[in-house]
Amino acid sequence: MRNVQDILKYPKTYNAKMFLLDKINDTLYNKKCGSEGEDLAVDYLKKKGYIILDRNYKFGRQGEIDIIAQNDNCLIFVEVKTRTNHAFGKPTDQITYRKINNLYHAANGYLYKKKINNIDCRFDAVFIDLSDKKAPIIEHVENAYYL
Repeated sequence: MRNVQDILKYPKTYNAKMFLLDKINDTLYNKKCGSEGEDLAVDYLKKKGYIILDRNYKFGRQGEIDIIAQNDNCLIFVEVKTRTNHAFGKPTDQITYRKINNLYHAANGYLYKKKINNIDCRFDAVFIDLSDKKAPIIEHVENAYYL
């Protein structure tokens, strides 16, 4: 995306249409990175013996759970954060209280819809750092957050 100085230098060459195209390209790139990160997280969890039950589960407008898995007799709701650089902080810095609250509501919705009772649940996070293209760094934090 073009920066502000470019826009100020050449205001006639950078119009609203170009701005929207840049935004669309950024969004597509972010979705591609997020999807790649989720695929890496699924592979990682499977290697650890987790059974993947669902991906990108949405409940209502607020909540989406990236991965729902099971390990032993525990249902695990996993949030995946992927970064290609550290310009906006590390992946571990990106989960806010609001996001955790939305995950909690989506998890309750999942349990309600699937009529699941009497099972231990936890919220995990998988952080993926793609800044080194050769070897992504994967960090799995069990019981990453509570309400």
